[in-house]
Amino acid sequence: MKIFVTGASGFVGKNLCMMLLGDGHEVMTLHRKPPEFASGDVVLGDLDDIEAWSDRIAGMDCVIHLAGRAHVLNSHEQDPLEVFRKVNRDASVRLAEACVSRGVQRFVFISSIGVNGNETQGHAFSELSPAAPQAPYAIAKYEAELGLTTLLEHAPTDLVVIRPPLVFGAHAPGNFRRLMKLVATGIPMPFGLVTNRRSIISVTSLCKFIALAAGHPKAAGQLFLVADEPVLSTSDMVRALADGMGKKCVQLPVPPVLMKVMSSLVGKKALYQQLCGSLEVDSSHAQRVLGWEPARNARSELSREGASFRAL
Repeated sequence: MKIFVTGASGFVGKNLCMMLLGDGHEVMTLHRKPPEFASGDVVLGDLDDIEAWSDRIAGMDCVIHLAGRAHVLNSHEQDPLEVFRKVNRDASVRLAEACVSRGVQRFVFISSIGVNGNETQGHAFSELSPAAPQAPYAIAKYEAELGLTTLLEHAPTDLVVIRPPLVFGAHAPGNFRRLMKLVATGIPMPFGLVTNRRSIISVTSLCKFIALAAGHPKAAGQLFLVADEPVLSTSDMVRALADGMGKKCVQLPVPPVLMKVMSSLVGKKALYQQLCGSLEVDSSHAQRVLGWEPARNARSELSREGASFRAL
């Protein structure tokens, strides 16, 4: 297949492009500036100026849209939602419009499990769960999904939407990287009494699914929630990472309610939710429709990535 990838310099994008090239696909990638290491043919351009480079997607079998504004810590914009909308919603729809006009067969949009919400209460999110985005990032992603669905509903370009949960790996950015750094110090962690249930997915598993969805005929018009198995508690994740890093794992029995109060006092409610709340994903639809096989031992995968992080 001929596949065009935006966000190719990001954590998921780098891994995906290497996998696609290894599978024998022709890959073209979009970058804002010349990459240090290129994967496939390179197009220099910006999502704010799609018309300047959109001729390059003519004849592509699939465009995989990973690029966008991710969670930004300590952002000081007066209206962060509008900033997220500009990049994650408006630019995504304009790119899909270019795909339609230039004959691209499939548009794969990488959304977020945050579209469903930031917490589950005993029942895993599935494709049938209602949308309930809370954060500006997730709201903009959901609005992008709605805009893309309307645009492509009767167009010759197929739409595939994927909502992954936390994506982990040795080179993962954001809060997962901060967690790995903390575990690597060997300092005691306050998760001894945390028994939450969180779904996660390795970058390798996610890239395999994206590659499958890019070409599978039954993926057309579908929404997929994907995750590795089984669900894990934060305590499980810390222990698995520590094992992989060869570090002693001491987890203090701090009551979650105390951590909740303390996080509220310092304005870190969202961080508490990510560390102590539950967020489960049911990926049976992806397995049933596309025959996808997730990693069945998420703990071992975490330990492997912990070892890789230590080697860095």
